[in-house]
Amino acid sequence: MNKFLKAVIDRFEGESAVIKLEDGQEIIWPKNDLPEDAKEGSALRLSVSTSQSDEEERTKLAKTLLNEILQPKKDE
Repeated sequence: MNKFLKAVIDRFEGESAVIKLEDGQEIIWPKNDLPEDAKEGSALRLSVSTSQSDEEERTKLAKTLLNEILQPKKDE
């Protein structure tokens, strides 16, 4: 099962980004693992899921991404 979380890049501290979730929690994330155009204030959509294996996880991620590409965008 996938769960999506809305978040915003709050600020950068050295080589890390502080990402703030809707409920106020903060995640410290490496800047190198963010999209190149990410900046303070950028909205993010984080995907959280569980799987039995790395292969299963990659397959689920590929299907999720493909479904997102093929479905019309909804207003958030």
